[in-house]
Amino acid sequence: MQVASEDSWIKKLWPVQRFEHKKVVPLLFLKFLASLVYATLTCMKDSLIVTANHSGAEVIPVLKGWIVFPLSLLCAIAYSKLSNHYKRSTLFYGIITFFLVIVAVYGFFLYPNADLLSPHASADRLTSIIGAKYTHWVSVYRNWIHALFFVTAELWAQVVIFILYWGFANHICQVKEAKRTYTLFIAAGDLATIIAGPLVLYYVGRFTGGDFARTLQTLISYILAAGGLILVTYWWMNKYVLSDKRYYDPAVTKQSLNAKTKLTLRKSIKHIFSSKYLLCIAVLVIGCALTINMVEVTWKAHLKALYPTTADYLAFTSKATTIVGVAALLTVLLLGGSFLRRFGWHFSAQIAPITIGATGAVFFVLSYFRDSLGPLASFFGTTPLMILVLVGAFQSITSKVVKYSFFDSTKEMAYIPLDPESKVKGKAAIDMVGSRLGKSSSSWLQVGLMSVMGTGSVLLITPYLIPIVLGMSLYWSYSARYLSKELSAKEEALADTPSSQEEETPAPA
Repeated sequence: MQVASEDSWIKKLWPVQRFEHKKVVPLLFLKFLASLVYATLTCMKDSLIVTANHSGAEVIPVLKGWIVFPLSLLCAIAYSKLSNHYKRSTLFYGIITFFLVIVAVYGFFLYPNADLLSPHASADRLTSIIGAKYTHWVSVYRNWIHALFFVTAELWAQVVIFILYWGFANHICQVKEAKRTYTLFIAAGDLATIIAGPLVLYYVGRFTGGDFARTLQTLISYILAAGGLILVTYWWMNKYVLSDKRYYDPAVTKQSLNAKTKLTLRKSIKHIFSSKYLLCIAVLVIGCALTINMVEVTWKAHLKALYPTTADYLAFTSKATTIVGVAALLTVLLLGGSFLRRFGWHFSAQIAPITIGATGAVFFVLSYFRDSLGPLASFFGTTPLMILVLVGAFQSITSKVVKYSFFDSTKEMAYIPLDPESKVKGKAAIDMVGSRLGKSSSSWLQVGLMSVMGTGSVLLITPYLIPIVLGMSLYWSYSARYLSKELSAKEEALADTPSSQEEETPAPA
């Protein structure tokens, strides 16, 4: 009985058949590496731009709404056009290399010469002309070097993780496999997040009191090494895994993976609006990005007030990143796959909007009534600012845990039954443009409200953000409900086709 029980637990944690190891393990490693790069970049990007000269958390909405979003559109257009002329493998190698070059230039040339290359004099003149309430706009110009790094880190998630990695996984995995393996891929990303936090914290502490450039360049060296391993692993899979007849017909698979698609980005977006199914996936992506980003900017404004220096700010965020990784890893291993198999797609898809919406509203309410937190802060021997930072950290951690553990896997599964064009161009338009549109919409709303109220502080617009977060969470939840019905119908239709039945038959070990 004990052996059977142990086998049962092993299958729950590792529901992968032996013959699938050759495909699943490299995919896990790819996800680990891509997430390790992103987690490390994320720890650094906010710390560098928020704590820069004459900067603050208010600069984040400007960057995400007015720079990252247009660049995301350009990236989507470029990817759409390039995919009509080049194989997906060629695009994979080229895009990864391009990102790594930018990161290397920033760490080893731009950052060490930031004071020389930053236009402080003209930025000061510009501030005196347009007024202090627009400091967050001038700050992007003043600190363009750190802004470049911030944008690169933001686009890594959109382009490398969502488009390149998940696009690759969706092409070589079936729905039946995804239910067993996608939570494992998410867990690999969580493990990377666990490692990234202590890694950043270690080098921040090691070079304390010295030149911060040493910390930055050491961390960037790890990023470049991880990027190199991504290229090598992808090459190995194309050469040795995709030609393995135990998984699929090599000729068909190679043709599918390297096929050049025909839809332009404009037609892809038009295709999305003509399909309620794709439109609902877009609502999921936009809703998740908008709600998380809107709450996070306010939290980071409190965090900057508590930790104004780069090293202290980075140390706190790296600790939070580690907690996210540990909590998300435990959640996805113990609950993510189990919930998908036991309660189904719909139950798992509803966890994120309910959790993020509720915790975000609570944080905004506490932020608005900050002056009333004095007695509570005195009881715990701390300050109202510390309480808000900790509550905001809890909200941020919880949001990312449910996103990584439940949202990402269910969202990616929704793409699998689609036709090849929808998988490539529809996914590119939704994940690259839709996700950025969600973040940018929250940024536009925040910047717009600050302009209307004549303030340069995001903290003064808190009460107006509560109904936005709650409303978006409800619409997100409704779209997930519709998708659940359609996904079940598509999966049943796919299972009834002869080709699908042949593909789902496991090959002998």
